[in-house]
Amino acid sequence: MGVSGTLEYLSDLIGSSQRYKKKKKQSQTVHLKVRMDCDGCELKVKKTLSSMSGVKSVEINRKQQKVTVTGYVEANKVLKKAKSTGKKAEIWPYVPYNLVAQPYSAQSYDKKAPPGFVRKVENPTTTTGTVARFEDPYITEMFSDDNPNACSIM
Repeated sequence: MGVSGTLEYLSDLIGSSQRYKKKKKQSQTVHLKVRMDCDGCELKVKKTLSSMSGVKSVEINRKQQKVTVTGYVEANKVLKKAKSTGKKAEIWPYVPYNLVAQPYSAQSYDKKAPPGFVRKVENPTTTTGTVARFEDPYITEMFSDDNPNACSIM
C-alpha cells in the first residue's frame, strides 16, 4: 500500500463515519384524538403505541378521547401506528377557546370538544377568503347607488 492508497483508505474511513452518523431525535410530546369506547379499545391503543421504539410513556384520557405519547418519536409515525389499530385517529385538533379569535364561529365550534376547547382554525373565513356576510337582495334593490330615486319605502 503506497501513500496514495493509505490516503484513500483514511478518507474512506472518515467519509463512512460521517455518512452513518444519525441525527439525534428530540424528545417530544404528541397529542392524538383517538376514538375509544371501552377498556379493550383503550388497552389495544396503549399496547400498540407503547411497542413503538423511542416511546417513553403513553397516557390515555378516554373521556376526552385523548392520547398523549412522550418520547423520541415523530408525530406522523405515531398517528400512523394509532390508525393501524383500526381506530379513527387524528392529531389533537383542539386548543383552549381563549386562543381563538372567534371561538363560536361555525369553523371552530365543535360540540364534541372537551369543555373549554374549540377546534384549531387558522383563519375563521369562508373558502373565498372573506368573512361570510348575509346580503338581502330586496335591500340592495331598494337602495341602489345607480338609481337614487328608486327608493320604494312608503
